Amino acid sequence: MENRWSGQVMDRAAAAAWAMDMRAAGRAVVFTNGCFDLLHRGHVDYLQRARGLGDALVVGLNGDASVRLLKGAGRPILPEADRAAVLASLRAVDVVVIFHEPTAEALVAAIQPALYVKGGDWDGTKRTPPEAAVALSYGGRVQTIPYLPGRSTSEIVTQIRS
Repeated sequence: MENRWSGQVMDRAAAAAWAMDMRAAGRAVVFTNGCFDLLHRGHVDYLQRARGLGDALVVGLNGDASVRLLKGAGRPILPEADRAAVLASLRAVDVVVIFHEPTAEALVAAIQPALYVKGGDWDGTKRTPPEAAVALSYGGRVQTIPYLPGRSTSEIVTQIRS
């Protein structure tokens, strides 16, 4: 993909077709997913490092109902459309896809990235992301990237609310 300044928000089918075109062109697609509520430096660092592991980065974004299920009442702070627009504006992000299921397993199966990346809280030994099995099933790889210490949306939300 050409060097550009921002990505785009796509639905699952469009993102799967885009990823297939990238693979056909010999490009390695990297995929990660998360809530990305209140985007902060830790998120930006993580996404830049994930993008550096391949030729393109797809971010699966938990939809609002999915975030509420994972994080509880009062979350997300920002609605999915706003979170998607902010993520897509980052240089490191090529495509954003909002998903509404509790996990991104179906999205990983549709995109079939060469590399599935998750943050350091999923260490691969005690906790394995459910999407990892999907990536491994078609020959993809799985990697964790450590978080920047002290950079957490939950910590920010707690600080704001106190």
